[in-house]
Amino acid sequence: MNLKLNKRLLPLIFVLFILFFLSSCSNNYQWGWYIISPTNKIGISNIEFLLGGLKFTIMVSLISMVFAIILGLIVSLASTTKIKVLNIINIGYTEIIRAIPVLVMILWVYYGLPVLFNLNFSAFVAGIIALSICESPFVSEIFRSGIQAVPLGQKEAGTSLGLNFFQKFFLITLPQAIRIILPALGNQFVYMLKMSSLVSIIGLNELTRKANELVVSQYRPLEIYTFLVLEYLVLILIVSYLVRRLENKLKIK
Repeated sequence: MNLKLNKRLLPLIFVLFILFFLSSCSNNYQWGWYIISPTNKIGISNIEFLLGGLKFTIMVSLISMVFAIILGLIVSLASTTKIKVLNIINIGYTEIIRAIPVLVMILWVYYGLPVLFNLNFSAFVAGIIALSICESPFVSEIFRSGIQAVPLGQKEAGTSLGLNFFQKFFLITLPQAIRIILPALGNQFVYMLKMSSLVSIIGLNELTRKANELVVSQYRPLEIYTFLVLEYLVLILIVSYLVRRLENKLKIK
């Protein structure tokens, strides 16, 4: 157990070692770690300010992932049918959305949709919409591969029991597909956490936005952005650990 824990902490230990090495080797730069040091009031205040964006980072990533899974599942259903029109819609949607950069989608949703529909989106809502749309094609392909990996005999057994298409899908195919695709979905959630930093450009007070604001007032970009790197590293290590635990619980013995 301790060996496994140490392996998970290796990336964090490696980053801390690199920071120590740079600090000791750099003679031309006067490091200002005091601004994020927990040993003084200024450092504690700055750390609390930086960590204040953690709530929005987690919320926008989690909600966006939920909607991306729902939308991706719907799109993947179109690819499993024999209806050509639905197959064309699936391919068209997937290829078009995957070709649009996430940052461009965020800007278009935040500044473009209010003009088209005369609505006012907050940065939080716009971020969720944009991230959900951009992530859904990748989730759709993950679902499609998982659905295709379910043995055909399982589906035929459902047909012999008199189940219709939706009953076979939600009672037989989908539960087995989820176990297969869970690691891939976990990787996509990690990707979503990283992509949520782009929402800072429209003013959402998540981790990256908080760091940018503190850099403007403290003039210490290296130290502050280093702390930001550590924030994302710790967050993603925790998420990866939880995904592995869930994967092990769902693993077929």
